[in-house]
Amino acid sequence: MHDLTDSLHKHPFLKNMDQDLVATLTSCASNVKLPGGKYLFHEGEDAKTFYLVRSGKVALEAGGSEQGQIRIQTLGPGEVLGWSWLIAPYRWHFDAYAVEQVQAFAIDAACLRAKSETDWRLGYEMLRRFSEVLERRLEATRHQLIDIYETSKGEKH
Repeated sequence: MHDLTDSLHKHPFLKNMDQDLVATLTSCASNVKLPGGKYLFHEGEDAKTFYLVRSGKVALEAGGSEQGQIRIQTLGPGEVLGWSWLIAPYRWHFDAYAVEQVQAFAIDAACLRAKSETDWRLGYEMLRRFSEVLERRLEATRHQLIDIYETSKGEKH
């Protein structure tokens, strides 16, 4: 467990987080290897976990358009996969496709939510850090929408 705490503390998402908060987070964490070439989750499914990516690449995709799946963003080492666990009803808002094998820390969402209810410092830190993740995802989505709009506008002429 101590080794996992040290490894978690080195992940960029947890940079400068108090060691005691990382230790609490560790009790909800596990090491995982996710196979490449497969979907990790789909929009609408229960968001029970989030991932701190250590190696590999994951594509965030949105579906439902005439073009099929649209890649919103590709995540790599040092990044966070998943924020939907934080906001009820805890369902994924995108699909996640492992472009290649991914090694990550998997954080159990129900465990972390329960610990955040009793440790408000932990809850605040998670909310503060995930607000930044949400902002980056919204910005990436905005850029994709602009690209799609510009492309479709150019095709009509």
